[in-house]
Amino acid sequence: MRVVLQRVSEASVTINHRVNAVIKQGLVILLGIEDEDTSEDIEWLCNKIVKMRIFNDEDEVMNLSLLDIDGDAIVVSQFTLHASTKKGNRPSYIKAAKPEVAVPLYEKFIEVLSEKLDKIVGTGEFGADMKVALVNDGPVTILMDSRNKS
Repeated sequence: MRVVLQRVSEASVTINHRVNAVIKQGLVILLGIEDEDTSEDIEWLCNKIVKMRIFNDEDEVMNLSLLDIDGDAIVVSQFTLHASTKKGNRPSYIKAAKPEVAVPLYEKFIEVLSEKLDKIVGTGEFGADMKVALVNDGPVTILMDSRNKS
């Protein structure tokens, strides 16, 4: 399971000209799922995400977590995070999980993250053509992969 965390001062997801989610300070989380992913990957990532100290304290030092600032989150499914660009110029998405595997894990990720934050997490819509607008604060962008926990 891979995520891209983007620290934002504001963000939204629009689907078919309808705003699906809006947040102020927090994280936009792009989530890529592969067939081997499990609930253990979800638990590990969600724990790391909510406790990751990437928000500024009063001294402008990244010392605060999403929990510390009572920040918001939007989770957007993004199968392209598992793109293979090894051969040719057209990415292969063979490692990305098919919907029958990915959808339940995506929904479980949202549920677990919501529980850990004790608030509703904004979402996109699995498989939809989405427009994600955000103001990346910093910019701060972090890549995490549950297969590489170092």
